[in-house]
Amino acid sequence: MRIDVLTIFPDYLAPLELSLPGKARAKGLLDLHVHDLRHWTTDKHHTTDDTPYGGGAGMVMKPEPWGAAFDELDIDGATVVFTTPSGAPFTQEMARELAGRERIVFACGRYEGIDQRVIDHARTRADVREISIGDYVLNGGEVAALAITEAVVRLIPGFMGNPESLAEESHEDGLLEYPVFTKPASWRDLDVPPVLLSGDHGKIAAWRHDQALRRTAERRPDLLHASQAISAGDLDDLDVRPATRGDAGEILTLQRACWMQEAQANPGVEIPALGESLDVVRASLDDWVMHVVRHRGRLVAACRGRLEGDVWDIGRLMVAPDLQGRGLGRWLLSYAESLASTQATSYSLFTGAGSVENLKMYKKAGYRLRGEQPGIPGAVLLTKRRIF
Repeated sequence: MRIDVLTIFPDYLAPLELSLPGKARAKGLLDLHVHDLRHWTTDKHHTTDDTPYGGGAGMVMKPEPWGAAFDELDIDGATVVFTTPSGAPFTQEMARELAGRERIVFACGRYEGIDQRVIDHARTRADVREISIGDYVLNGGEVAALAITEAVVRLIPGFMGNPESLAEESHEDGLLEYPVFTKPASWRDLDVPPVLLSGDHGKIAAWRHDQALRRTAERRPDLLHASQAISAGDLDDLDVRPATRGDAGEILTLQRACWMQEAQANPGVEIPALGESLDVVRASLDDWVMHVVRHRGRLVAACRGRLEGDVWDIGRLMVAPDLQGRGLGRWLLSYAESLASTQATSYSLFTGAGSVENLKMYKKAGYRLRGEQPGIPGAVLLTKRRIF
């Protein structure tokens, strides 16, 4: 890869001789050139800026030096990166994309920026990217060029001695990196988490993933998809409360999403939850003790129960499809049991005979299969004795 950097402060780019870019140059993987934009000025003062048309504070970088530099450096076909606070946010995905380019030319602006015609002209000759490294303003684009270069260079094929280290870093899988530890195992009354000393690689991997999720949720929730933002271990973040008639519309939507999966697992079986209207859902709130679970305002789960004789009948256990498989369903079942009336001596619930995953969860929770029930084709009954 070849990288050219155009700047009026070439000494600012001296760190490119160090660390990763320097190593890449030594390995012959990177051809790096830093150019002083003043070389392409024509007046004795080497002027690169002038007052803005339309008035206003500050100065704007003139187009002539940039155009002359682009001509001499022959930018045609290259990727030209303008580092600017008004650009697209720089991401690890963008770094991977740029690492595949043969040539990158950085245009480091100063003052109030570069004359827009320079950018427009460059677009006619090259692939132009306007990139920002954060929502703040610096004195110039050199810092951004340094940061982007380091992020890109380390991804050049053949550069990293251990390619696996790239896959385990922050942002590579969309998450922040998990906390890391080294010897000694105990330091100043602080101990390394026991799981890391266990030798169980499966448990270690699970712990690291869970820690990455938690760290990302705490520090950068904007990076998380809804399906990653919550697990059964995050119960402190859940808002669990009795359902109201105002929740009925969302309950109906969640209900249809969940029972569509049940219909696919139980073909030909009539499923009442799919045919209910909004009025029916509203009316059910008078007959059942129903609770809803929200996460940051979003309805993610719900359950209901009612007393039938001395049996607490549990129904409509629902977890949003994108959050299933994270343990929230098991917690919800336990929560539904906790709502039982003091008169209840056992629990009961129905599920589809073809709902394999549901049956596994219920059996692990201590429920016993009682078989299909008359009058409810395709459904099976499960019961569990209540332990006081």
